[in-house]
Amino acid sequence: MKLGTVIGRVTLSRSVSALHGGRFLVVSPLGRQQFAAALESSAGVGPEPSLVVYDSMGGAPGHVIGYIEGREAAQPFEQPTPVDAINAALVDEMFYNPWPG
Repeated sequence: MKLGTVIGRVTLSRSVSALHGGRFLVVSPLGRQQFAAALESSAGVGPEPSLVVYDSMGGAPGHVIGYIEGREAAQPFEQPTPVDAINAALVDEMFYNPWPG
């Protein structure tokens, strides 16, 4: 699981029926520099490119979420579903203690 900040939403004109009830979020992955400030409103966009994440948990712009990418992202669905990343957690609190090495 990776962490990222929700920076926007995607609006679809059509979608696969298995995806009804959820929405798509634009997420900026957190880099090492963003972890300390991730839950503050001043957290910036990370150095990695943003990605689109399927969300059925209620994430919104400004939230920090935990997302899963790849084949594991389609596991919660009964039928094979075209999803590359899925929201797995809404982060309320985070503690970051970097390794001193």
